[in-house]
Amino acid sequence: MIPYLLTFFLATVFALFLTPVAIKLAAKWGIMDYPGERRVHERPVPRLGGLAIYLSFWLVVLLQIVYNRDFNSDGFRVILGLFVGSTVLFAVGIVDDIKGVRPRYKFWWQLVTAIIPLLFGLPVPFDITLPLIGTIHFGFFGYLFVVLWIVGLVNTVNISDGLDGLAAGICFFASLILFWSARQIEMVTASLMMLTLAGVAFGFLFFNFNPAKIFMGDSGSMFLGYIIGVVSIWGLLKTPAVIGLVIPLLVMGMPIVDLVFAIIRRKWKGLSIARADRGHLHHRLLDVGLTQRQAVLVLYSISIGFCLSAVLYECGLWYLALILVGINLVILSTIVLRKFNLPYIGRKSKSKIGKKYYAQKR
Repeated sequence: MIPYLLTFFLATVFALFLTPVAIKLAAKWGIMDYPGERRVHERPVPRLGGLAIYLSFWLVVLLQIVYNRDFNSDGFRVILGLFVGSTVLFAVGIVDDIKGVRPRYKFWWQLVTAIIPLLFGLPVPFDITLPLIGTIHFGFFGYLFVVLWIVGLVNTVNISDGLDGLAAGICFFASLILFWSARQIEMVTASLMMLTLAGVAFGFLFFNFNPAKIFMGDSGSMFLGYIIGVVSIWGLLKTPAVIGLVIPLLVMGMPIVDLVFAIIRRKWKGLSIARADRGHLHHRLLDVGLTQRQAVLVLYSISIGFCLSAVLYECGLWYLALILVGINLVILSTIVLRKFNLPYIGRKSKSKIGKKYYAQKR
């Protein structure tokens, strides 16, 4: 078996090697992200990072399959389903990055790819036990739960990809905690896949952190969310149900809050929930004059806070986890409601959007 440190190292190296290749290919093929009304970058940036993420992840997993005997027959079937589903979704993302795909069609493809792992034997939680409530029998709705779980995490990561390095960093932190959680219950396959994803995200960050040399695009963000969604649901049947549910929700807490608020905000305004706007957490931080890097670091800190709460929860320190979650939610509510008065640093800021907002307020 390839040791864990070597797995992370290989994933990082593959990403470091393949990302510059993707940058050159994007420039050659004209797959660029150009500045626009909702964009925060000021120059064309290659938008083919998803290719590097996809290839890096599956090349390392292939090495695991070849050299790791712990991949049993059931695990291999689920991995095959994960490969097929992620490949289809990656292809949809590539088309979206190049030509654009309508949100409704993209959503239908997300549903289709969420069903694929079920056809390859992904376990379904038909019963779940919750404290104070008891056992809930899902029955057939267990399949619906799995599909909505995967689609939800796909869109959670996708919606967080708004600033240089934001989605990759969040997935890096989340994957590390999910790796640790899987190791606690001796799920070797799931833990190695999460560590591989963490290594890929880490290597990609060298080119994606501000100022970004490449964007991951929808192909990359949907792929990351898909892998986290499927592998996390895979672990639900191996842990006490409440832990299996709470840990993934906590590690992805920050973007989940952003997604929920976006849905509420758009419905409140009578808009389609698929309609893009400038009300996300990162937009609000930019609007008060923070630079991209500063805004990302703030959101990184909140994401790390949620990840630490997941660790505390799994260690049985649920009361400390609850306190930390509460602090994070207060901070996020403050950002959402803009109940703060940060000193404007627009003179040093590269965010023209932030400067424009501040000028209007004056």
